Amino acid sequence: MGTGSNGEPETSDSLRTFGAVVQALREYHGLSREDFGRRVGYSKHTVASVELGRRMPDTAFVEAAEGELGNTGALRRAAEHLVRQPGLASWFQRWAALEKTATHLFNYECRMIPGLLQTESYARQLFDDELPPLTDAQIEASWTARAKRQRLLRERPNTAFNFIIEEHAFRRSTGGSEVTREAIDYILEIAQLRNVEVQIMPLRQESHAGLHGPIALLETPQHKWFAYSEGQESGQFISDVKVVSTLQSRYARIRSQALTLTHSVSLLQRIRGDL
Repeated sequence: MGTGSNGEPETSDSLRTFGAVVQALREYHGLSREDFGRRVGYSKHTVASVELGRRMPDTAFVEAAEGELGNTGALRRAAEHLVRQPGLASWFQRWAALEKTATHLFNYECRMIPGLLQTESYARQLFDDELPPLTDAQIEASWTARAKRQRLLRERPNTAFNFIIEEHAFRRSTGGSEVTREAIDYILEIAQLRNVEVQIMPLRQESHAGLHGPIALLETPQHKWFAYSEGQESGQFISDVKVVSTLQSRYARIRSQALTLTHSVSLLQRIRGDL
């Protein structure tokens, strides 16, 4: 699915179908767009955009609409089949939508530099290494989508971002020394933003709470927490409060075990000097 000039996805059959279902249920309950928007916390213009298939509904809209339109589960199920943006894996789309409005976003990554912190050269190396190989068009779409996500760091100064990255992600020198130096320089620059914290987990760490793998957590403006875990060919969006609570506890422990912000910067500077 393409992205329109206003940042919203271009219409598709799935978006139009979802919108038609919302409109039919709204009218069945005798609600105008304005009345319905007031109940679910969105403007009548947003409601109209969703119903006309011009806007991808976020999770909060789907959940609120379910509650006001019968709570049958139909909208939740339909939302799972909406066509996705180009360059973003289908299983990641729901998480990416929540990222746009999150108030807190925490990310522990043990495999590579997180997508929100990747330079173009580093990201393109990852795309080049994909198997089966990607086409040039797929690589361009992937980088375009990733670069768009990265704007969140600067465009949402009231959102708190915390990243914890394993030291070996830099020691591996993905893409070569020059690509790694550029990646470190970029992270050191981003780390100066007051809403961004970057911590490094050192190679030598006798007690480590993150051995189960990467963790991503976020808090919505409604103070709800969600988690995301990505594997080889799929990702898991986690809303179960018990599981999210467990991952929050693990992340808190990982955060306490990682280097401080100042020591993390020093380590990155040393790694850069060793390249």
